Amino acid sequence: MSQIKTRRGLNIRLQGAAICEIIMQDKSPEIFAIHPSDFQGLISKPAIQPGDKIQRGEAVCFDKNNPEIRLVSPVSGILTDIVRGEKRKILQYLITPDGTNAAVKLQAPEENCSSEDAWEFLSVSGFAPYIMQRPYGVIAIPGTISDDIFISFFDTAPLAPDYEFIFGESGATILKGFKLLSKITRGKIHAAFKQGSRLAEEFKSLSFIELHYVSGPHPAGNTGTVINKVRPINKGDLIFTIQPSDVYALGKTIETGEYYSQRIIALTGSEAQRPAYYSTIQGASLKNILSNNVASENVRVISGNVLTGSICGETPFLSMTHSQVTVIPEGKKFEMLGWIMPGFSKFSNSRTYFSWLFTKKQYRIDTNLKGGVRNYVMTGEYEKVCPLDIYPQHLIKSIIVKDIDKMEQLGIYEVIEEDLALCEFVCTSKTEVQAILREGLDMMRKEMN
Repeated sequence: MSQIKTRRGLNIRLQGAAICEIIMQDKSPEIFAIHPSDFQGLISKPAIQPGDKIQRGEAVCFDKNNPEIRLVSPVSGILTDIVRGEKRKILQYLITPDGTNAAVKLQAPEENCSSEDAWEFLSVSGFAPYIMQRPYGVIAIPGTISDDIFISFFDTAPLAPDYEFIFGESGATILKGFKLLSKITRGKIHAAFKQGSRLAEEFKSLSFIELHYVSGPHPAGNTGTVINKVRPINKGDLIFTIQPSDVYALGKTIETGEYYSQRIIALTGSEAQRPAYYSTIQGASLKNILSNNVASENVRVISGNVLTGSICGETPFLSMTHSQVTVIPEGKKFEMLGWIMPGFSKFSNSRTYFSWLFTKKQYRIDTNLKGGVRNYVMTGEYEKVCPLDIYPQHLIKSIIVKDIDKMEQLGIYEVIEEDLALCEFVCTSKTEVQAILREGLDMMRKEMN
């Protein structure tokens, strides 16, 4: 085991953390949605058509380039509609449940199965899309073998769920997921936990798992941070990552022989009247959870955290890949003399406001950018919140000018959007760092392939 302690970073102290006391039940959501855009690198092609009946665990769509990558239904019911956008791009698959929750029966592989058998089960069961590869941060290609697998059970993002609370008594189920994942790597499974984790104790004696204890401000718990400190990615390396909730769901699927779609999520944010943990289902409508539970009308509902989550539309749904929902106020378009006021109630990393004197205060932060887009200049702000051994601002500049060689030299293989999300938050130029980085990653992937 190793100790990973970072100093650079930033904890955004938001109001509205979920209280770890009780898990509330989401009452029978009326509709579910699968968003293909939640899965980076997936080109969705329908496996069924509107009006068709479907069982839990049955394929709704698959990847056009890799049919082994399938998105399966979280419930049994009827495919109500396929919502399309520009150029007929598929935005949503809408499913109306039938109440029976009938599931496709799955045959779990043996413990000593081959990598081919493991990938076959991951594909058939619908878990293949949840395994991401680095570099590029896209869905792993079924059949490939990674150098290592990294999983972080310590989420340091704003108001992130506490995995110790969610999975504290589930070590045996998680271990089943670990054992299957160990078949698709030639290295080890690297699991990161917070200091003093009780869950980590259950895996100490296992030779194929390497434990890492993490401490420090966000993004200390990001998988990318752990990878950078343990085995930095070089050209030609292949690392797999997967979320803790998906490892647990994989273990439950192996145990029950049916696709496991239940999720425990954290409803957070200053505008949530009852921030708490809820037991719900992947892709569920958030109507029941948010009903009479939002403090004001003009709010933004985010599936995920405020840094990397996706904005929900008029009908909010839980993403298939998230374990958190955040509700924050929409910002005002204009504030009279906003920059000159003392700002005791406004969070600032640059000490613009006097609020920096209150080191433990929590804030009600809205979506206001606090200024317009400006010239992109070197400020040194990015380096203060990025613990990775790279130069983030130089990397972003190389992407803007499309300098492939510089991008490679400056460490683009080591990062995905979440690793530089804080850089976007503190950027005085209001540059969309994550969007630029994704453009660069797609550019490199196309160039290398």
